[in-house]
Amino acid sequence: MRSLVALALAFIAALAQAQSYPAKPVRLIIPFPPGGSNDVVGRVIATQLSERLGQSVVVDNRGGGGGTIGMNAAAKSPADGYTIVLGQTSNLAINPTLYSKLPYDPVKDLAPVSLVASAPLVIVVAADSPYKTLADVVAAARSKPLALNYATSGNGTVAHLATELFQRTAGVQLTHVPYKGAAQGATDLIGGQVQLYVSSVPTLIGHIKNGKMRALAVTSAKRADDLPQVPTIAESGYKGFDAVTWFGIAGPAKLPAEVVARLNTEINKALKTPDLLKKLSDQGADVAGSTPEQFAKLIRDDIARWGKIVKESGAKVD
Repeated sequence: MRSLVALALAFIAALAQAQSYPAKPVRLIIPFPPGGSNDVVGRVIATQLSERLGQSVVVDNRGGGGGTIGMNAAAKSPADGYTIVLGQTSNLAINPTLYSKLPYDPVKDLAPVSLVASAPLVIVVAADSPYKTLADVVAAARSKPLALNYATSGNGTVAHLATELFQRTAGVQLTHVPYKGAAQGATDLIGGQVQLYVSSVPTLIGHIKNGKMRALAVTSAKRADDLPQVPTIAESGYKGFDAVTWFGIAGPAKLPAEVVARLNTEINKALKTPDLLKKLSDQGADVAGSTPEQFAKLIRDDIARWGKIVKESGAKVD
């Protein structure tokens, strides 16, 4: 009898929490500095969630360590729904193989809530660059191996590993210049300090549209909707090439099921609104909602997929 009473009380408590959540502002950790694709997507989601949850969703940029600092902070936070994080392919699927001592386990320490969006990467040069096409870059790289520099927002990012994969596919050697975030790399490309920059479309689309950068190719299987004139790497002579980055909301492990359900419901509703669809589309991102289970499977599958590429590339962060 007592066990039945205890179960009933637990159910009532859970129901009460679900109905009252959130009772205070929610913190959304973005594990990269302002200005990159994570920041762009995260702030759009935060605005929509604030309206739907009836509480402020406060963005907390926690850059550093290829996203590990922010992800670890989220994983170690109380599992009450008041700290969530915008994870990405790099810090959820790549870092487990890239880092010899990762302070968090994406599968064990985090509770997937929902996939939010995906976006292709884009290879760009400065507007005054002599390279007009991807073929020009390949030709130059073959004539002088390692002479061309390419910038990314950090070691082990999707951009870094996708470019490593492209180098093996094309049979060329480039020199990687990792930055701690997106903004400085863009400045140095425009200033001529590096010759190429590889990042997600949301990060660079503004520079492309204002004419400061020239896009040579996107890494997805199909052309980016917002850059229809830019060919894919596959169209440029490397059939089957496909590498995109995705973004999703997660919380600490043991996040109550009712909180996960509430957040998942509101996120997926928000992803169907014309305003959010337009804002993400304008940034070159494709909306991609999911169930928590679907997002969890994507994380597991991509840990295996990108782990193989990390090992083949020899990339490692200690």
